[in-house]
Amino acid sequence: MLSRTADNLYWLARYMERAETAARLLEVGARISLIPSAHGYRNEWDSLLLAAGTAHAFAQKYKDPVQRNIESHLFFDLDNPTSVASCIGSARENARIVRTALTTQVWDAINTAFQELRQLERLPRSEVDLSRMTDWTMRHAAQVRGAIDATQLRNDGWDFLKLGYALERADNTARLIDVKYYVLLPQLEFVGSELDNYQWTTLLRAMSSHRAFHWAYGGDVTAKKIAHFLILNPQCPRSLITCIESANQHLDRLSRGYGRATDAQSQGRKLLAGLSELHTDDVFDEGLHEFLTRFIGENGNLGAAVHDSYLSGDIR
Repeated sequence: MLSRTADNLYWLARYMERAETAARLLEVGARISLIPSAHGYRNEWDSLLLAAGTAHAFAQKYKDPVQRNIESHLFFDLDNPTSVASCIGSARENARIVRTALTTQVWDAINTAFQELRQLERLPRSEVDLSRMTDWTMRHAAQVRGAIDATQLRNDGWDFLKLGYALERADNTARLIDVKYYVLLPQLEFVGSELDNYQWTTLLRAMSSHRAFHWAYGGDVTAKKIAHFLILNPQCPRSLITCIESANQHLDRLSRGYGRATDAQSQGRKLLAGLSELHTDDVFDEGLHEFLTRFIGENGNLGAAVHDSYLSGDIR
């Protein structure tokens, strides 16, 4: 496969997963803003911008971090490269370029999302509430994933799609956890409080993992249980270890298919080995925010190695 085709498939997947995460961030903000409490971070909506890494760009354009402005920034704003609209537009453009590498069902799922988004953008904002925007995004993201899994040939193109999904989801899961632990509740005296537990539950619901968590653990919701579930539990489809295991599986398939080992494969195995040896206490001893920041950096380095190994045109 040409490196530019692989690049388009890889980024198609990353952009679709990124669009879904922007919607999930908005849902986290909406749920937590309903808590009648002055504790935690001074502005729950402002905290989402810090987690998304777009606080500076938002401040330059909108200044006031109120809900309506942040909704616009994270959903409709084409000047924000991580907004839902920007990501779906970028995914559709990548899909258009490699149209012949996609099944009709995958193309239709992406193109339908893009066309419906254009219709949403033309509606008055008063007619488009937040729950409609988030539900719409997650539904279409699921339809694209389902079409890929159900209809794409299991060749190297499929591996690049799934690799993009795995690395983007790992990054996004880490950022969503960090919204809760570091940004929304920085005061240690509130750990274990009713507010703390409510925010953890809210995070699970926003990640569509609330029922799965209770199936896996039952009983009370605690920070350590959720950290284990979202970081180290291979049964959780969004956990960091599940994502990195998936990335390694597809890197191994690519290595066998192309008949050569790569630096990306070595880095992926090293990152997975580090997660496999961890215990929840190790994460909290390091500091959850510090661990997540380190993981995001290492996951980013793995993404860079994938680019250098397969997507740059300079095969290594």
